[in-house]
Amino acid sequence: MRRKKAIENQADIRNVSAFAHTRVIYAAVALISFAAIVYIALFVTQPFVRGHLGDVLVVIPIHCAIRVVFPHKPRLLPLYVFLSACLVELTQAINLLELLGLAHITWLRIVVGVTFDWLDILWYAVGCALMFGLDILMRKRRNHHLLNEETI
Repeated sequence: MRRKKAIENQADIRNVSAFAHTRVIYAAVALISFAAIVYIALFVTQPFVRGHLGDVLVVIPIHCAIRVVFPHKPRLLPLYVFLSACLVELTQAINLLELLGLAHITWLRIVVGVTFDWLDILWYAVGCALMFGLDILMRKRRNHHLLNEETI
């Protein structure tokens, strides 16, 4: 009975270690992508990079920050982040900040945005597809790590 409990504890430790490493990777991706967004916002004037690459990048730190807290669930997180980005784009389409009388708040205009564009939704989808791919890679990596640990 003790041996069985010890084996279960070792498996728990390996699992925790794999998730901790996963969290570190997601945190690094979140920080790097956020830094890229800030850099683009402050220093880049090229329209394609500002308008489209920025939309691809904007969903990445959101996704990765959530993955730091919940590294393995929900599996459909990229879809949820995409739907949230579409909701923000919808608020731009109906000019919600103006309707609520909040359009004068500069930081809110920067965070939410004020210009609706159908192409933004396409670029959000590209960013979320990249995150879906990252999730698959991380899941495979974690499972491979756990399988290798069990054979030792």
